[in-house]
Amino acid sequence: MHFQLHEEQITCPFCWESITILVDPSESQLYTEDCSVCCRPILIQTDVQGDYVGVQVAQEDLGF
Repeated sequence: MHFQLHEEQITCPFCWESITILVDPSESQLYTEDCSVCCRPILIQTDVQGDYVGVQVAQEDLGF
């Protein structure tokens, strides 16, 4: 089955800039992605339930 990536607006927990990330809506995930503004590592947790895609972010070194 092929899924389109889902765009999500998040706020970087380091520089507080609003950035757009692409989320895979096929399954819940936990991964790290660098901020496109300040290049610091953001810990991203996605919660996928049907058509709902929830996203939480945190500083990688602090975790959830």
